[in-house]
Amino acid sequence: MKQMENGTSRPAAARLGLLEKLGYGAGDLASNIFYHAFNLVLLYFYTDVWGLSPGIVGTLFLAARFWDAVNDPAMGILADRTQTRWGRYRPYLLWMSIPFGVIGFLTFASPGLEDGWKVLYAASTYTLLGMVYTAINVPYSALMGVMTPDTEERTILSSFRFVGAFSAMFIIGLAVRPLVRVLGGGDEVLGYRLTFALLGGLATLLFLFTFATTRERLAPEPAREGTSIRNDLKILVRNKPWLVMVVAAILTLSNVAVRGAVTFHYFKYYVGDTGEPVFWFLDLTSLMITTGSLAFIAGIFFTNTLRKRFGKRNSLIGLYVLNALSLAAFFVIPPDAVGTMLLVNALGNVFAGPTPALVWAMYTDVADYGELKYGRRTTALVFSAAMFAQKMGLMMGGTLSGWMLSGFGFVANEEQTSLALLGIRVMFCLIPAGFALANGLVMLLYPLTEQDVAEMETQLAAIRSAE
Repeated sequence: MKQMENGTSRPAAARLGLLEKLGYGAGDLASNIFYHAFNLVLLYFYTDVWGLSPGIVGTLFLAARFWDAVNDPAMGILADRTQTRWGRYRPYLLWMSIPFGVIGFLTFASPGLEDGWKVLYAASTYTLLGMVYTAINVPYSALMGVMTPDTEERTILSSFRFVGAFSAMFIIGLAVRPLVRVLGGGDEVLGYRLTFALLGGLATLLFLFTFATTRERLAPEPAREGTSIRNDLKILVRNKPWLVMVVAAILTLSNVAVRGAVTFHYFKYYVGDTGEPVFWFLDLTSLMITTGSLAFIAGIFFTNTLRKRFGKRNSLIGLYVLNALSLAAFFVIPPDAVGTMLLVNALGNVFAGPTPALVWAMYTDVADYGELKYGRRTTALVFSAAMFAQKMGLMMGGTLSGWMLSGFGFVANEEQTSLALLGIRVMFCLIPAGFALANGLVMLLYPLTEQDVAEMETQLAAIRSAE
């Protein structure tokens, strides 16, 4: 057994300093600037600002995600085989940070084009941004698995990560609409262009900060490096905990994508948000997103408490059910009951807050399970395959949103029919609630208990020390 610090049972080498945790969290702040822009802004931007048909946008989302079927696992395989003086995963934060910011800006740059060229430009930039997002986020996600072997420290690190992630949602909710209004001076196209130029530059700087402040401490043994790609994929699909997490990821992101895609539409057309400030410089939509983001961040701080009290799996089941109830409640709230909306939205976000941190900590457990059972650690492949599942959820949700808006007869910037308004409400409330409830049921199949994880950690520590 290694030397223990302060009489505790956790090795001192497993502990991470505050700066490194903050640095790691900054990476998810960077990536989620555009992730939440996808969820909350992009469908509205394409339909109401750039004038694309929602049906075309739904098809665009579908086509772009099919490419990820190749792109995401390939990135995981590549990252697991990368060897540099900076490690396996960290160098991608350096190499891809500038392309990430630049292509993110170009996605919202909206040059003056004819309708056919608009579709081509949107498809090209959205697909490219998805590829760059994969190239930087797969290694970033895998990095957590090699920074420390300690499961408690990983959960804490995951919490820092998702404070960063939903700080990005806070920034998008707080800043985008006011910045568009101020920088554009009434020209929404110019406003979005300048706003995302600023946000793209911020994302690049944050990823560089993550690169500078983090370190890799675990690595696959050289004897295992010759393992074939085919065998890595075979091991992955035999990993039952991973299969459960993949299904859960698809449901989670379908939930997020459907609700996020029509958030602006819900408040503009159903609640009647005119875009004028109602509190400080925030319009109603921005106020709802901002307060929800703060509630989500508050919920994250309960993550480790819930993990210790109920375990990761059981905590997720309960949180998913509570979140489903809060989402469904929105369907019966009248459009003028703004205070009730704010309260229910805050409660739902508190329930949702711990879930992503628990989920991503569980993916490191899944990687440990694969290493112990099959003698091969493929951290980046596990995370890239998980990200692919999440993108499939985003694709399903985004495509469904575009096609349903079109099917319900939505017409941008016009007074909506009762059918179109009903469709927007169903998409904002009931469909996400159904996905959340299904998620709780799926997690009943997850086989790893906290005792299993502790035993794996002990066995892997013994194996590594012996080697």
